[in-house]
Amino acid sequence: MSTFVKIKALKPSLSSSEAKLADFTLSSGAKIRSLSSVELARQAGVSQSSVVKFAQKLGYKGFPAFKLAVIDDLNLQAGQPEPAHSHITHADSIDLIAQKLLTHQQGVLSETNKLNDVEQFEAAISAIKSAKRILLCAVGGSFTMAQDFALKLQKLGLPAIAQTDELSAASYIATMGKDDLLIAISDSGQSKSVLRVARQAKNNNCPILCLSRYGVNPLHDMASINLYNVTGEEPVRHASMLTRVSQSYLIDVLFVALTQSNLRWQKRAERANEHMYDIRHS
Repeated sequence: MSTFVKIKALKPSLSSSEAKLADFTLSSGAKIRSLSSVELARQAGVSQSSVVKFAQKLGYKGFPAFKLAVIDDLNLQAGQPEPAHSHITHADSIDLIAQKLLTHQQGVLSETNKLNDVEQFEAAISAIKSAKRILLCAVGGSFTMAQDFALKLQKLGLPAIAQTDELSAASYIATMGKDDLLIAISDSGQSKSVLRVARQAKNNNCPILCLSRYGVNPLHDMASINLYNVTGEEPVRHASMLTRVSQSYLIDVLFVALTQSNLRWQKRAERANEHMYDIRHS
């Protein structure tokens, strides 16, 4: 998992000292190659203990492991072109807006891919395959993703439904247990209604697959399996365009992998598409 991507994902939740280390790493990562933890602390203007805590927050045992991960990221970036400046302004033409938005989306897709390991996808696919019933729970913009995912799973013949109404979701989850699966989608991981449903699922020993932003949040802590979406700087505030791009990528990877893993499911998806075509054009 990319260290730089993890740092970007965690930036909104970092303390002032951690934010200084994050900014230094992202802007001057090459300098870390030759720095000790004491020297990094001095250059970033923080204490040495802050450096160690920062490394541990990113999932590393200490500074040496963090330093090696940064070096690996720098080596991967070598030779790759720098992304073009893509802030959208009021003066931009429609063509330029389209080009800049494409740059944003490509960056989010790349970072989402780097943020999620194969093992995480495999665990999610295994949980979906073995679930007798699947409830997808989300609110706001994330609910459109839940609906889309439920429809895709239904095409494979899997017993999945999406619920945005908390009372309906709570009623359904009350009958679910260890052989079922709750898929909770929340960018922040703090949506109160989704958390309440997740707590009920956890009390029932029902496994939880969570799609949320990387970092510590209540939903992440309750989940059995976590996939991480990327939260980029949105071109329009509160539009969640880039978040949906990231969530959609995760959902599509799972759907394609599920479809390709089972010939019977492939045929079901084909029949479902044919049936929907007939309804639309008859």
